[in-house]
Amino acid sequence: MIEARFRVQFPDFLLNTDLQLPERGVTALFGHSGSGKTTLLRCIAGLQRSDSGFLQVRGQVWQDSKAGLFLPTYQRPLGYVFQEASLFPHLTARKNIDYGRKRSPQAANETELAALIELLGIGHLLNKIPAQLSGGERQRVGIARALALKPQVLLMDEPLAALDLQRKQEILPFLERLHRELDIPILYVTHSPQEVTRLADHLVVLEAGQVVASGALAETLTRLDSPLAERKQASSVLEVEVCGHEPEFHLTQMQFVGGLLSLPYQQTAALGTPLRLRVYARDVSITLQKSEHTSILNILPAQIVEMAQPLAGQVMIRLSLGGVPVLAHITQKSAIQLNLQVGMQVFAQIKATAIV
Repeated sequence: MIEARFRVQFPDFLLNTDLQLPERGVTALFGHSGSGKTTLLRCIAGLQRSDSGFLQVRGQVWQDSKAGLFLPTYQRPLGYVFQEASLFPHLTARKNIDYGRKRSPQAANETELAALIELLGIGHLLNKIPAQLSGGERQRVGIARALALKPQVLLMDEPLAALDLQRKQEILPFLERLHRELDIPILYVTHSPQEVTRLADHLVVLEAGQVVASGALAETLTRLDSPLAERKQASSVLEVEVCGHEPEFHLTQMQFVGGLLSLPYQQTAALGTPLRLRVYARDVSITLQKSEHTSILNILPAQIVEMAQPLAGQVMIRLSLGGVPVLAHITQKSAIQLNLQVGMQVFAQIKATAIV
């Protein structure tokens, strides 16, 4: 695990965290601007000295204020990716990658570097200078530069924030590949719910310098006391597997422990392909009986686990679909008419065209 305990007092802001984070996969640090995400990342990197702190990464103590230990940034085996790639403008992409690599005895060898270049899809960019690259291409080179040092943890501070929508869509598949194939923890700062649901395994929600929620993505995302659950973009994540196709209807079937789903056609997805789906709470409705006369294809048995009323006229409901948590936002009137109660067995209705 990564243990990160920091207390940093600024004139008008206090960061106070006590976290245990997994040593593999992507941990998203999520919150509004000013919530403390970047400050926490800078503490982990050693760029921000904390009044008191303890940091242990993969069994190595990098900071222990009580023992007077503080490793400077250059002694911490980490990679750091900023919002801007900040490449040397006069060097080619390959020379940018090699710049730090040649100064580190632990850096990737040529075989490892070749695999990294293939993973990020930048082989055709190596002889170009940054001015000849798109924003997404520059960021991929920046990620390669950070990973070429063979860090024990990769820190990413809103790496997509400076990109337009097209460039974000260009780089996201490569970030997903890193997620699947890297054997190191990635701490990923973002204020984008879309990036959280697409990339994260673990979620830390920060608010005014305090951790208000932390845990596995599916559980933390659907906690009714989390700020994410209250938003219009509130959603749940389903880990599914492709199990069939209906090309005549342009539909694909996917299964998970909660049941079978029909989705828009995923023609290139082979049987057995694992996928992650995002289901918006606003697109989940509830019925007491499974209707045979409806256009909705996805009607799954569920149990009401928790209910809350954050706003007048609205009810948030946390459902369990075979143990998988799913959020539903419905009107207060609907909840009263159906006499919904915690513990009730119901059916969750999800429109096929609403799942992304």
